[in-house]
Amino acid sequence: MKSHLYLASILAVAAASPVVAQSDNAGMDSDYFSGPYVSASVNGDFVNDGASERIVFDPNGGTDFQTNLPTVTGGNAFSPGYCAGEALGSQRAQGCGDDDSAISGSIRAGFDTRVGNFAVAGLLVEGTLGGPTDYTTGFSTTPASYTFGREVEGSAALRGRLGISPGDGRGLLYATGGVVYGKIDHDFATTNTANAFEVVDGDDWQFGGQIGMGGELMITDNLSFGVEYLHTRYDDDDSYVAVTQGTAPATNPFVLQGGSSNVRLSNTDLNIDSFRATVGFHF
Repeated sequence: MKSHLYLASILAVAAASPVVAQSDNAGMDSDYFSGPYVSASVNGDFVNDGASERIVFDPNGGTDFQTNLPTVTGGNAFSPGYCAGEALGSQRAQGCGDDDSAISGSIRAGFDTRVGNFAVAGLLVEGTLGGPTDYTTGFSTTPASYTFGREVEGSAALRGRLGISPGDGRGLLYATGGVVYGKIDHDFATTNTANAFEVVDGDDWQFGGQIGMGGELMITDNLSFGVEYLHTRYDDDDSYVAVTQGTAPATNPFVLQGGSSNVRLSNTDLNIDSFRATVGFHF
């Protein structure tokens, strides 16, 4: 699925690039959506995750992750289970809160060209500040909770867009896709006070893909308003939590096999749905 999104994103940019470069406006009925523009948007961002999210372990402190953390008796130290949210207490029965949605802002600059009478192709660059936070929690038999958080702090994107603009050309319906480079802040919280925990690669820039659709309407010769849906997927596979003994005994599951353990999310993809309202100025 990840490769499909990346492929679609790259193809969207690749498809738009030569069309924009040609700028063949022969037979064009309208001057709308033809030339450079700048725009800004207010975005409602939501984490798109599943209820089956969990954390995985390497009890030898490496990168060979598995679903169970063995105890000294051979049981699973995390048998109480997991949740796709933020822990409300040290026990699974106390429940979990939701992921944090966010209101973010974006600015973009782009260039559109009309292709024939009805089609529009374009390229744009975009910067976004802010984003949602994804939480995943595991619960141990101690009892204790272990919550992983990852927040998108900002991003830069390159996208193409292809659409239709029939009639007098004031309106545009389009599909968009491209690549994104985002800053993701990783955090970790636990009620376990015995072991020592360190977030590794906690503040990372990660690549991803974007795909979406939208509509835009010219209100005047230069001013436009629009709406857009954008799905973003980051390949967020660098960060993990290193766990060492601290004040715990040698029989502690985190140090039982190799003296330390590494722990990370089972799903390293970070998926975000964004709903946007845009305003643009076309030169």
